[in-house]
Amino acid sequence: MPVCEWCGSEHARDSGNTVFWELPDGTKTIGITETPCVCCDACGMEYQTEETVKKIEDQLFLINTKQLEKQLTYAELMAKPRLLKRNYFDFSS
Repeated sequence: MPVCEWCGSEHARDSGNTVFWELPDGTKTIGITETPCVCCDACGMEYQTEETVKKIEDQLFLINTKQLEKQLTYAELMAKPRLLKRNYFDFSS
C-alpha cells in the first residue's frame, strides 16, 4: 500500500482516474481515462506518481498526436505506435 505524498498517511491506495493533458505542441487537450493514480482516503487527494507523469509526457512526445482522439484510455495511449524510440528531449536520465 503506498504512502500518500501529500499528507504522509498510510491510507493511500492505487486506483485509476481521468486526467486532462495538454499536448506538447499546445494545439489541444485530451482526456486520458483509467490513468493509474494514488487515492488517499485520509486527505482525499488523487494524484499521478512522477513515474506515470513521465510515461505520459514521453509517450506524447513520441507519437503522432495529430491523429490522437479527444479522449482515450491510458492503455490505449501507451499502445500507440511511436515515431521515435525514446524522448531525445529528456535530459534527466
